[in-house]
Amino acid sequence: MTDALTGSMFLAGRAEAGAGEIFHAVDPATGAILDPPYAAASPTQIVTAVTGAHAALAEFRSASRETRAALLRSIADRLDADPDLAGRVRAETGIGPARIAGERARTSNQLRTFADVVTEGSYLGVRIDHGDPGRTPLPKPDLRHRFIPIGPVAVFGASNFPLAFSVAGGDTASALAAGCPVVVKAHEAHPGTSEIVGRIITEAVAEHGLPPGTFSLIAGPSPDTATALVTHPAVRAVAFTGSRRAGLALTVAAQQRALPIPVYAEMSSINPVFVLSGALAARAAEIGAGLIRSVLTGFGQLCTSPGLVFVPDDPAATALVESAAEAVSAAESGCMLTRRTAESFAAGVEQFATVPGVRLVARAAPDDRLAAGCRPALFETDLATFIRHHEDLAVEVFGAAALIVRVPGDMVPCLREDVLPLLEGQLTATIHAEAIDHAGAADLLADLELLAGRIVFNGWPTGVEVNDAVIHGGPFPATTAPATTSVGTRAIERFLRPVAYQDAPPELLPRELRDDPGLWHRVDGRFSP
Repeated sequence: MTDALTGSMFLAGRAEAGAGEIFHAVDPATGAILDPPYAAASPTQIVTAVTGAHAALAEFRSASRETRAALLRSIADRLDADPDLAGRVRAETGIGPARIAGERARTSNQLRTFADVVTEGSYLGVRIDHGDPGRTPLPKPDLRHRFIPIGPVAVFGASNFPLAFSVAGGDTASALAAGCPVVVKAHEAHPGTSEIVGRIITEAVAEHGLPPGTFSLIAGPSPDTATALVTHPAVRAVAFTGSRRAGLALTVAAQQRALPIPVYAEMSSINPVFVLSGALAARAAEIGAGLIRSVLTGFGQLCTSPGLVFVPDDPAATALVESAAEAVSAAESGCMLTRRTAESFAAGVEQFATVPGVRLVARAAPDDRLAAGCRPALFETDLATFIRHHEDLAVEVFGAAALIVRVPGDMVPCLREDVLPLLEGQLTATIHAEAIDHAGAADLLADLELLAGRIVFNGWPTGVEVNDAVIHGGPFPATTAPATTSVGTRAIERFLRPVAYQDAPPELLPRELRDDPGLWHRVDGRFSP
């Protein structure tokens, strides 16, 4: 497998080694340094990638929808068939074979989903309002509306999804579907995986006769690489998944440009869970076990991992806590994505443990064989302690840890008055409720709609379906753009902007805006197939 890697980036169709600082991937399970070495992109190489994307824009955005759909399907087919990909993902991330297979399938399915979106065409938002020259007192103009690509997009690979939120992940797929050339900044933790996928995309672009600048891949662990990419004047939007610190730094850089651009950053979420009294009485132990199954998914290194659970302070809560504690104690320690991630998780767990009034309920046994190990942890506290120390407790601990908070008295009014105002914007919120709880759940739902992008009932937020209805976004700091989603077919909307054409001669109109364009559109206020 190593022989297939050359330490290359891809600059507008050309494989090229970086000219900057040298870095290596590291196996998080063993701590072993992995070959080959990689080098960061130089400022000149970053300019080459972005100017290539700018040069490709006119031709790529004008390519037929059929051509763009075929490109996406070709990338998906090549991803599915590559023999070296799974082994390199395993070596660079410590992720197990089943998760790798699932993530590879999700990545290729996302690409095919966006190919279907492009083929179907309704994403163009075609609206036609015919003119009426005879209208008085003023003639009515003919107006036609569609969405066009925003321009070159900078995509940042995420550490926790080396495929699905990385080089060929949802951000790249939706940007290419929109007709936007893409420059990906590979995550420094998995450069080999990124090289394999970058080569796949580069070859697919060439196969379909598209301009080479349609896709580029650069590398580099320094924040200076990221800043240089985001501040290049040809970049028109940024897609990022990662830490709040990095996401905000990119946002500031993008807003300080002479021409500010949008940054679609998915950053931080603790995904609170609210267990109402009827649900607690009916299935306390089941909920406790389900919580830990969700927390242990990916060893908590998912943006939708539930980190904060509110339960009524009554005897049934003890059964929930005991069930959850039993599951944590029986869990094995696991491998985190990087040593730095493991160190950050350990620091977060230590912060919880030092808060007065917070009790460590259970902790998995350590595994000293792992270079970047994660010991799952479960904590418990009372509402007064949570309120008093919410700045230390209502925070994301990226890893397999959760805090259960017991709420006395009438739970829903207490949550609405004393708890929800303390919580920041979230990707998800979860309600466990039986029919007897529905009146209170309705009141709680009205507030959670303002807090989170996705509200889950009687389930768990880990696992994000890729379809037309899903929202993977939320109010700040979950994201910087709460009106959008980074998962699902609506993700394409981030990389489009509307243009209206008034009284344009028919022969100058884009084909999608001519009468009877052959796709879903709105004509004179009515939808037409």
